[in-house]
Amino acid sequence: SEKGLKQYSSYLKITQIFTKYQTGIITGRDKLAIQFTPEEMWNIVLTFSKMEPELARKAYKLGKDARDWKVKLAQEDLRKSGPSRELIVPILYRPFDVRYTYYTGQNRGFLRWAYPQFMHHMLAGENVGVITCRQISQSSWFHAFVSNKITDDCIVSNRTRERGYLFLLFLYPSTDSQTILTASKSGERKPNLHPVVLKTLAEVYGKEPSPEQIFNYIYAILYTPTYREKYADFLRLDFPRIPFPQDQGLFNSLADLGRQLVTLHLLESPDLESPLARFEGEGDNKVGKVKYDEKGERIYINETQFFSPVPSEIWKYRIGGYPVSYTHLTLPTKA
Repeated sequence: SEKGLKQYSSYLKITQIFTKYQTGIITGRDKLAIQFTPEEMWNIVLTFSKMEPELARKAYKLGKDARDWKVKLAQEDLRKSGPSRELIVPILYRPFDVRYTYYTGQNRGFLRWAYPQFMHHMLAGENVGVITCRQISQSSWFHAFVSNKITDDCIVSNRTRERGYLFLLFLYPSTDSQTILTASKSGERKPNLHPVVLKTLAEVYGKEPSPEQIFNYIYAILYTPTYREKYADFLRLDFPRIPFPQDQGLFNSLADLGRQLVTLHLLESPDLESPLARFEGEGDNKVGKVKYDEKGERIYINETQFFSPVPSEIWKYRIGGYPVSYTHLTLPTKA
């Protein structure tokens, strides 16, 4: 409605709250550049860097060179970097799906777009970022997640219009180093928040909230069902806008809920030490055809082994473009 749009438009857009943001990295060739373990990634680096370009193309099924990614340039990037095991870093590839890549910090090298000057802030020390999209092509909005690692461009969706933008909480001192990982981790970080926002909140609440509180509050809002439903039509068209309450108590309560949700989504919450679902059944732990038994509330990974109990609400749950059933595409050979 016009009234709803007017109200929604009065809120701060997330790009007005954070000073710097960027899409996740683009590999150019996921099957080559993204692996499940550091060892798998290291083996590819050593082997791929030494092969003749055309042999490497055939061996790794790389297809034709693109304008921004070429086999020869990718190999040269690996050789110039050492290669070095220290450049193997974890990357949040999809929701709850941490893998590994080889990060030299060079665009159009082993990775197509590495965004080194931005991703440096995720590699230089402890950090966290909220991921969301500018536009979506779906009718419902589920497009928010969190990461403490560098991220892939398709982190919340692999649809063309739904690129994942990373909004960092902290910024670290910049570096002129060709290799981002060699940057000093002793530099003082600063909040990636607009000073005007901090000043305004301090005036409203009588005390400036911490950067972490603001971050956690934003995450809580993005996961509030009422917010998602009420502003669904507007969330599809542009970056989310965030309402801030006049009441400090409400702000603090939502920030605390957001903190709990952030730790859960980063898999750091102590609540995860006693999971509700159990892994049951006899077998070889190999992931085959994943299917859901709604009556038994079971997710089968093969004919005899399953996770239970898993309510249907969990099975149907989505984060961005990925349902829970996405796991059958991403789990390694063995659970």
